Amino acid sequence: MSPERAQEFLEELVKEGPQAALLVLNAVAEAFRLRPQFLRRQPRARQAEWMRQALGRSASSGVAEEVLASYFLDHHKDLLIELLDTLGLEHEEGLLEQDSPPCPKKTPLKKAVSEYLKGDHPERRKLLLESFAAQSAIDWPDLEALL
Repeated sequence: MSPERAQEFLEELVKEGPQAALLVLNAVAEAFRLRPQFLRRQPRARQAEWMRQALGRSASSGVAEEVLASYFLDHHKDLLIELLDTLGLEHEEGLLEQDSPPCPKKTPLKKAVSEYLKGDHPERRKLLLESFAAQSAIDWPDLEALL
């Protein structure tokens, strides 16, 4: 995620999902051994850069998964449902029915990803695809290669 996109994401998270934003900032504070109060007083751009660095670490992958899942389930469920439908995955209101769904064949997957990215908010759609591919329960090398 670029620094600019990280700042936009954090701004949106603070506005739309204050609980998820608090979770992120607490995880960032812990990762950098900062007092949470100190971090919250920093300019948003600095918070976003620390967030980008902290959540990019493999040790923070669980927190990143949780934050992104919460963000999309709570604030952009329509995009999540559209993605799962486009990929042909069974779900209940955005929650996968299978813990580790099998990867679709390469050609239909490529077509589904291309179709999905053509919709409104392409950056948010790409973030959702990247978040989906990065989940520990999803082992889809073909999707990772497409992204």
